[in-house]
Amino acid sequence: MFSRKDLMRLIIPLIIEQILAVTVGMADGIMVARVGEAAVSGVSLVDSISVLLIGLFSALATGGAVVAAQFLGHKQKENASLAAEQLIVVTFAISMLIMAFALLFRLSLLKLIFGHVEADVMENAITYFFWSALSYPFLALYNAGAALFRSMGNSKISMFTSLIMNLINVTGNAILIFGFSMGVAGAAIATLIARVFAAIAIMILLANNKGDIRIGSFRMFRLNKIIIKKILQIGIPNGLENSVFQVGKIIVLGIVAKLGTAATAANSVAGTVGSFGVLPGSAIGLALITVVGQLVGARDYEGVKYYTKKLMKVVYIIMAGINIVIALLSPLIVQIYGFSAETGDIMMQLILYHCTLAALIWPTSFALPNALRAANDVKFTMIISIVSMFTWRIGFSIVLVNFTSLGVLGVWIAMSIDWLFRSICFIVRFKREKYKTLSLI
Repeated sequence: MFSRKDLMRLIIPLIIEQILAVTVGMADGIMVARVGEAAVSGVSLVDSISVLLIGLFSALATGGAVVAAQFLGHKQKENASLAAEQLIVVTFAISMLIMAFALLFRLSLLKLIFGHVEADVMENAITYFFWSALSYPFLALYNAGAALFRSMGNSKISMFTSLIMNLINVTGNAILIFGFSMGVAGAAIATLIARVFAAIAIMILLANNKGDIRIGSFRMFRLNKIIIKKILQIGIPNGLENSVFQVGKIIVLGIVAKLGTAATAANSVAGTVGSFGVLPGSAIGLALITVVGQLVGARDYEGVKYYTKKLMKVVYIIMAGINIVIALLSPLIVQIYGFSAETGDIMMQLILYHCTLAALIWPTSFALPNALRAANDVKFTMIISIVSMFTWRIGFSIVLVNFTSLGVLGVWIAMSIDWLFRSICFIVRFKREKYKTLSLI
């Protein structure tokens, strides 16, 4: 079903989009770092909660993309468009509820989870959380729209939209942080403006799309329980998996925060830098949802096996090259952020560790399970992820931080053990070919 040209047309824009997102994340971090380490730490704390909340409607976007891709693979374009409309309405409604929850309880959440942090860190976190929460519905619409375009095999749309969104974000940061001295509020407001643009743009493009999926005006919209059930069949387990995963990361971040501002800032920035090393896996993981989803819809299970293995080989080759480059550039990266010597040393240690382990075991722990999800094997990935998070990442973080002198490195070692466990489970599951019995349509 997919020629080499088809795969390249899908994957290359996804990789560029991931690069844009991570680059802007680094640019944000560098700009906020000029405000101070307390600002970086405050933003990091909020982002950990935001990712949890955003993950809920991102999971729905994945569910909608899988359903749409399987309908397209089965040559049911009208049902694919119907699924798109149901996805957009449900995702927007849920994101509005999440925004309201975040605005009402942001102070309580921050104090409950991170109450022990320094006062200036908490002050920055409270400000940043308010403006970030306002952008959730717009990010939800963008994610849903981008996922639907990818399900058609068209990733250029989301790439170009992301490009403009990120340019708006970076420009807004420069103006508001440095021109108007607005600190973390400036960074969050710039993000809000960028996400508003992205949401409006992606919805207009979907309404005027000439491809297989197109949305209507919603004037005559009616909820379709059958389609929504299919979306939720993927979205709920995926959402639970994402939520528990992010809760675990927040718990781990709370452990890191106890180690001081230097450890928190180094952990945050090293995580951003490390995300460059996994972006090919993230991009091809998104491509797997489209490819496997359509193949399952077409009942081409040999194709599922062939293309998954082919794309995983590509992930490993690209990730090896990128992580070698990051490792070589790590001294320069640390210097750019301009942190204290203590923070810089910790940051360097974490970056080098991540480069090594990410190239070896990240692909099978995070890219491969997308093939399983696209085949509706979401309950298995959910259970493995939850068990692994609490047993290995959280459990070993507590042990290594409290009973060794490893400090924040102990948290990252626990993280890599979590990756290894996931990899083993997902490889075995894929080889057993359970996906042959789990089609949604």
